[in-house]
Amino acid sequence: MKSGAGFIRILIVVAAIAAALFFGAAWYFSSVLMNPGPFQCTKEHFVFCGDPMEQGIPFENVEFKSPDGLTIRGWYMPAIASTKAVIFAHGRGANRNEGMRFARPLHDAGFAVLTFDFRHCGESDSSFNSMGFHEQKDIIVAIDFLERNKGMKRIGLIGWSQGAATGILAMAGDSRIRAGVFEGGFANASDVIAEGAARDFGLPRRPLIPFVLWLYGLRCGLDTDKMNAEDVIGSIAPRPVYIIHGDADTAVYYHHGERLYAAAKDPKMMWTVKGGPHVECWQMDRERAERTVREFFVKNL
Repeated sequence: MKSGAGFIRILIVVAAIAAALFFGAAWYFSSVLMNPGPFQCTKEHFVFCGDPMEQGIPFENVEFKSPDGLTIRGWYMPAIASTKAVIFAHGRGANRNEGMRFARPLHDAGFAVLTFDFRHCGESDSSFNSMGFHEQKDIIVAIDFLERNKGMKRIGLIGWSQGAATGILAMAGDSRIRAGVFEGGFANASDVIAEGAARDFGLPRRPLIPFVLWLYGLRCGLDTDKMNAEDVIGSIAPRPVYIIHGDADTAVYYHHGERLYAAAKDPKMMWTVKGGPHVECWQMDRERAERTVREFFVKNL
């Protein structure tokens, strides 16, 4: 009897240690999701790391408040006598510079441009990263700013990576976004998180990742079932979308772009960037990137 009781105590201790380790791992990985690593702008990836005057584009520093009280800061580049604007939505943990590769061609085409730092990025207020769930609010308030403060009548959006997924969610919920370009976006948040865990840490999807997602949602006040761009992109039609994805993308695998395109309804178009890494269509083919994005917005705004 004593030996049996001792064995049970050992099992209880082992189970308690395992549970503590499991919870600790889940807490750690949910914290990683909430707080992307330090960001540094590099010319190799972002190309332009200065303000818009680096390209000779006049601008003003702007800021606006999100519905939950965070100050969002960015640059507004006016276009003379234009009531059409394009919003840039950068990727996870990056900043407003990500879209500046496209600022000159769009500005020259007569569009005002607004690029800003999402919450918890760049010069905007600190918070946490929610993989697009709360970041949608930053896009909506940017639209409000363009309409109320700048008199914009027709607004488009271009997003990269998480900014693409966030932009799809925002566009599905706000008809004021009339056209959207989405490069390297993920179709399903839990899939891209699980794929990242397998790629970077060799972790299987189960049993840890579902618990990480549950804890992430609990800590951040988000519904992880409502973070999936492929679930809503079909509702955007008849407004047009343009999907861009590199088939050598190792951050957000190419199948995410295929899934988004398949779920979208006409009018839609897709460019598969042959050999393209994550959100570098401009670097792979600058002429095509600038021309097709410019033509898409000229036609649809």
